[in-house]
Amino acid sequence: MKTTSVMIVGVGGQGSLLASRLLGTLLTDEGYDVKVSEVHGMSQRGGSVVTYVRYGDKVYSPIVTEGECDFIISFEKLEAARYASCLKKGGRIIVNTQQIDPMPVITGAAAYPENVLEEMKANGFNVDDFDALAPAMEAGSAKAVNIVLMGYFAACSGMEKEKWLAALEKTVKPQFLEMNKKAFELGYEGQTSRTA
Repeated sequence: MKTTSVMIVGVGGQGSLLASRLLGTLLTDEGYDVKVSEVHGMSQRGGSVVTYVRYGDKVYSPIVTEGECDFIISFEKLEAARYASCLKKGGRIIVNTQQIDPMPVITGAAAYPENVLEEMKANGFNVDDFDALAPAMEAGSAKAVNIVLMGYFAACSGMEKEKWLAALEKTVKPQFLEMNKKAFELGYEGQTSRTA
């Protein structure tokens, strides 16, 4: 089996590390060789956070180079644009349409770019965008955006939903499990309703 590369990108505090642990747990349980690498920017201040997850029969490096990524799962629009060049031809970007202003925008030093997703689509990127915040709120917390996105990705992945839920049980603290299961289901349904 060829090596499949996934990048999970977002800003500090959005739960990208939990998302990568969930994916890593699922893939390990499925018997794949899995390599996970985390790259933190100024994550405590809302800076960029990137996690690479690579899996296959034998994976030699956790790092994804430009033009090599099969999937980018982005928790925020600008982060999707920032890492789009890593996507391989025919790859797919799953992106939450939420806007989180980076520090230069907050301080007034820069403006948030307009039409980020439209420009990516115009440049030929396969962008699958949706609002993950609304289902996260429905599940019980804005912080569940990460699990909504993973549910959406799960529906695209071809791996059985029950196996994802089993991995979720291993990954999430018991007191947050029901909320995260609901968030996962809402993300999963969001994707399947689009393709139905």
